[in-house]
Amino acid sequence: MLRKTLILTLLIALLAACAPQTTPVVDSAPTEISVAEAVAPEANLTDTCVAEGEFDASIDYFPEKTALTHTDGFSVEYFNNYKVVTVKTPYPGATESMQYALVQCGTPTPEGFLDEQIIEVPAQTVVTMSTTYLPFLDELGLLDRLVGLDDATYVSNPTVLKMAEEGKLTMLGYGSGVNVEQALDLSPDLIITYGSGAPDYDAHPVLIEAGLKTIVNAEWLETSPLGRAEWGKFIAVFFNKEADAEALFAKNVEQYNEYAALAASVTEKPTVFTGSDYQGTWSMPGGNSFAANFLKDAGADYLWADDTSTGSLPLAFEAVFETAQDADYWVNVGYFFTPDDLLAADARYADFAAYQNGNIWNNDAIISANGGNDYYESAVAHPELVLADLIKIFHPELLPDYELVYYRQLK
Repeated sequence: MLRKTLILTLLIALLAACAPQTTPVVDSAPTEISVAEAVAPEANLTDTCVAEGEFDASIDYFPEKTALTHTDGFSVEYFNNYKVVTVKTPYPGATESMQYALVQCGTPTPEGFLDEQIIEVPAQTVVTMSTTYLPFLDELGLLDRLVGLDDATYVSNPTVLKMAEEGKLTMLGYGSGVNVEQALDLSPDLIITYGSGAPDYDAHPVLIEAGLKTIVNAEWLETSPLGRAEWGKFIAVFFNKEADAEALFAKNVEQYNEYAALAASVTEKPTVFTGSDYQGTWSMPGGNSFAANFLKDAGADYLWADDTSTGSLPLAFEAVFETAQDADYWVNVGYFFTPDDLLAADARYADFAAYQNGNIWNNDAIISANGGNDYYESAVAHPELVLADLIKIFHPELLPDYELVYYRQLK
C-alpha cells in the first residue's frame, strides 16, 4: 500500500512539472503589443511627444532632416531619437563651440551631455532676445509659442506687437541685466539669444546659470546674405520644423540666384559707398561682409570691395571723402530721413557727388511707430527682396515693374 501511494505521489509531481506555465506569457503580452504599435513616423512630430511605452530605439523619429548649403556656422547631426546641434563660433573670439542635444520628448535622454545642453523637442514655449528671430518663427507658424521677448519697443511684426499690447508677452530686458526671476517664473522651454563676447551685453551666461534652457544663435556673424538666412533652419530644428524651413529657404535661394544672375549680366557697375559718420568714426563694411556681398551681387562697384575683412572698418570722415567723393550712389546712410537731416549733422555731406545728384537711398522704408526698422527684422529672412531692391536702385531697367520693399530714396 505504501509503495502504491509513493508511486501515485511521484506521478502527480511529474504531471505538475510538465504543465504549461501561463504567468510569464501574461506578463510579456503588454511589451509585445507596445513594440508592435511603435510605428515609425512619416514626418517629424511637431506638436506631440512619443507616447509612454511606445519608444522603440530602432525607429528614426526625425525622418525630415535639414541639409545646410550656405552656412558652416552650425551643424546638425541626427540620431534616432535626438539630434546634436553645434554652433561652431557662438560669438566673436570664441575658442570653443557650443553644443546642444535636442531630444524627442517621450524618449530617453542620451548620455554624455550636461543638463544645460539637453533640450526636449519640439519646444512648446519660446522667448526670443533679438528681433531677427521673429520672421522665422512667423513663417514657420510658431508665433503662438512665443511667450516673451527682451523688449517689444523696436519690433516690426504686427502680430508680435499686438501680442505685446494685449499683455501676452513677458519682457525680460537686455544683456547681463536680464530679469532672471521673471524668466524663471515664465519657465519657457527655450530661450534664443546671441553672444557678443562682452559680459555686459550677453544674457546667456546668467540664464544658463539659473537653469534655463538657453541657446546662442550666431546668425549675425554670417558674411553672406543667404548664409545668414539659412539660420532659419537653426531655429526650426528646435521645433522639429525642418521640412517647412527647407522649403522656405529653397524658394528664397532660387529667387536670390535668379536676381543675382540678372545683375551679373550688366557691363557698367555704378560706384557705391555706405554708412555715415558717427561721433567722429565712419564705420564702413569690410569687403567680405554680408553688406558688401549684397552690393556685389546687385551689380555695384563697392569702393571697399578689395578689403578682405568681414566686420566694419573704422574710418575718418576725410578718408571716406577721399575715396567716395565722386561715387554714383550712397546707401544705408543710417538714422537720417531727408537730405536736410544729413546737412544738419555735418555740412560736409553736401560735397559728395551722390548727395548733389540725389542718389541717396536708405534701408528704412518700413518703420514701426516706435522706430523699429523692419530691415533688421524680416529682411534677415528675405535676402532675395533686399537684393531685388538694390538691383532696382542701381539698374532699374532690369526690374521695370518691381516695387521697392525695404529701401527708399531720401528726398
